[in-house]
Amino acid sequence: MKTIDCIKIKYSRLTKVLVAIVLLPIVSVSRAQTTAPLSGELTRPDVYRAMEKVADWQLKTPLQHQLTDWTNGALYKGMVEWAKISKSPKYYNWLYNIGEKTNWQLGKRIYHADDHAVGLMYLEMYRKYHEKKMLKPTKKRLDWIMKHPLDASIKNFSYEKGNSCTDRWSWCDALFMGPTVWATLSNVTGKKKYLNFMFKEYKATTDYLFDTNEDLFYRDDRYFNMKEANGQKIFWGRGNGWVFAGLAIIMTELPDNYKERPYFEDIFKKTAAKLATLQDSSGYWHASLLDPKSYPAPETSATAFYVYGLAWGIANGLLDKETYLPVVQKGWQALVRAVHPDGKLGWVQPIGADPKQVTSDMTEVYGVGGFLLAGSEIYRILK
Repeated sequence: MKTIDCIKIKYSRLTKVLVAIVLLPIVSVSRAQTTAPLSGELTRPDVYRAMEKVADWQLKTPLQHQLTDWTNGALYKGMVEWAKISKSPKYYNWLYNIGEKTNWQLGKRIYHADDHAVGLMYLEMYRKYHEKKMLKPTKKRLDWIMKHPLDASIKNFSYEKGNSCTDRWSWCDALFMGPTVWATLSNVTGKKKYLNFMFKEYKATTDYLFDTNEDLFYRDDRYFNMKEANGQKIFWGRGNGWVFAGLAIIMTELPDNYKERPYFEDIFKKTAAKLATLQDSSGYWHASLLDPKSYPAPETSATAFYVYGLAWGIANGLLDKETYLPVVQKGWQALVRAVHPDGKLGWVQPIGADPKQVTSDMTEVYGVGGFLLAGSEIYRILK
């Protein structure tokens, strides 16, 4: 019996060695596939893989801001668009768990657009799961605002206590945080009253902050008379990115026959044409749109929002494909180059209100949200 047992043991070991030899090439190929550099080519597999890598890095990285913060609101919107494409349910599960933690509530400030941005994710989750708890808090907040509108001035922007200008959309970032939620709620509920309120406020802000000579938005009125080192006006890269991406989201929700739709389309086309002239040879846009030499580093949050908006414009027939697809392609390739080997997106300007210097190691959740928005829209047009 001992001889037989010894033979069995030797055979078992030999079997394991043979299996290991057979599996080694397979494991090596698998590891090579997961560690191979990302490709910026406009193919569905390449775009999918880049989004997956960035999204997975974010899921493994603890969120640094309050769950209802505007920074995360931009991330959630990008993540939910990626979740619609992904073959894995883990991204929807991640978003659902966040909604449960926040009890599907908006931020605490009643009127402040920054505290409305998370509503974009809640409404998208309601569309998927049809659970009323996902809809009610956002609807309740916006209904209350409509019944108690403010007549505060959007002029003389300031963060000082007692200044109520930020209770309206007095800075260009707000045109992403606020009106996108109003437009989406209108589409979800079928009630145009939300669109009408949104349009009135949006137009007031645009009339004030949109420079019709440059077809770009000032961040707020503090910058009207300020100049960059080269003498040009100060137009902040991400600030205009907020507006441009917001326009794409708003128009996605607008009915085709909405009487004010041409207003949004006109601003979108003018801004797109201007932005296309400001992309650098490497595919990026910079923190300062008219003085890139003072801010030579790439800036990926602005770049991501522009690529998203331009891809959306092509997909929806507002922008000429032959003219703008090369811009989108260069921009996407630039974004993919900014992804670190572990999936971290670099070159994201930190929280601010004007152009600042950026480094490769800098990242932020809204940059990831913009990256996922851009990739998702490109993925859709690559049918």
